[in-house]
Amino acid sequence: MQQHVTDSRGGRHSPWGHVVQAAAALGAGMGVGRFVYTPILPLMHAQAHLSAATGANLATANYVGYLLGALAGTFLPRLVRSPAVLRGCLVVLAVSLAAMPVTHSPGVWLVLRLCAGVASALIFVIAASSLLSHLRDHPAHLPGWAFGGVGAGIALSGLLVLALRTIADWQAAWWASAALTALLALPAWFLRPEPAPPSASATPGAQQRATGPRTHRWFTTLLASYTLEGIGYIIAGTFLVAAIEQSSPGWIGSGAWVLVGLAAIPSSALWAGLGRRWSRPGLLLAALAVQAVGIALPALIGGVAAALLSAVLFGATFIGVSTLVLATGAHLRFPRAVALLTAGYSVGQILGPLVATPLLRHGYHQALILAAAVVLAAAVAAALLRIGFPHHMPTPGHPVARSEPAPGGQPTAVDTARAQAD
Repeated sequence: MQQHVTDSRGGRHSPWGHVVQAAAALGAGMGVGRFVYTPILPLMHAQAHLSAATGANLATANYVGYLLGALAGTFLPRLVRSPAVLRGCLVVLAVSLAAMPVTHSPGVWLVLRLCAGVASALIFVIAASSLLSHLRDHPAHLPGWAFGGVGAGIALSGLLVLALRTIADWQAAWWASAALTALLALPAWFLRPEPAPPSASATPGAQQRATGPRTHRWFTTLLASYTLEGIGYIIAGTFLVAAIEQSSPGWIGSGAWVLVGLAAIPSSALWAGLGRRWSRPGLLLAALAVQAVGIALPALIGGVAAALLSAVLFGATFIGVSTLVLATGAHLRFPRAVALLTAGYSVGQILGPLVATPLLRHGYHQALILAAAVVLAAAVAAALLRIGFPHHMPTPGHPVARSEPAPGGQPTAVDTARAQAD
């Protein structure tokens, strides 16, 4: 029998309709608004005379804006429940993209990318929180497919830039990206944010969380791993296309970015499905190791085959890693776990372009080697996380049953969506 989503007014809606709306919001806010800079960056280097250092600074400005937006969504929860804020952020994002080609001022570009970062973060938090509240009783793959909207946005914007690079310039690429954002905003416009939470008196179980095992050691290790992942992944996410284009035909870089998006579309749902048979710490170790290999390939081998394989491996893991880490944080029930992990990840993304900038004088390959090494360090932390990890956490107010299933039971929809919501 078909399950439906019930909103706060008692209406019934198809859960897949909600998935499509959330995916459109995430595609606009993250896939285009945040990541379209990656395939446009080589065009700006060649046509707008953008230096490598300035390009890194623009990336950092966007990540600072993302951190500010994430913090606003965390400390001002009313923003997350406001349709007006979602719609306003979609408008701000499209305008910030359309304004990029209007000027050649690096200072104005910095401000525009900062604003785009704030808008992207709020769109992400609103869409993810909506998934948590409206799909909490549905299978984990549903929110997973919704988060595939990030990959769809990356693929669509990458195809757009790939098509335009031979017939137009960097300015047309920004304008087309703004138009794509506006197009995705149409279904996202009607996304229903999460309703107001119940009063504290209606959730007595929240006061019983402290009865579970102490998880400080595992959470600290998880936080270290995710912060390192933020540093390494964002270096690749920012400079991968430019690095590939240094040793391959120009279209290969943009084509590789399209593959990143296509591989990312099913990744969250697939990693959630793998959790039925393997533990999250083990899957996290595997995902980080695969990602490190993917990042290093263009720098160590070069050529078209290595570039395309790199794109697939990177796209198949970077959203999956976030899914696994944040679901693990929710599982550990550490106070404000998701907020703290998101903050660490965001700080890592700010540091990534900064630590890579000194290496850009001789191209992007050294930066990719650094990124791969940092992701490998994150994998080492994930390996340490497996030691004595508490796979079975007691339900608030209930002891752990001796007959619980083996570690790595399937993440519930609540775990997955709650983890991704921040």
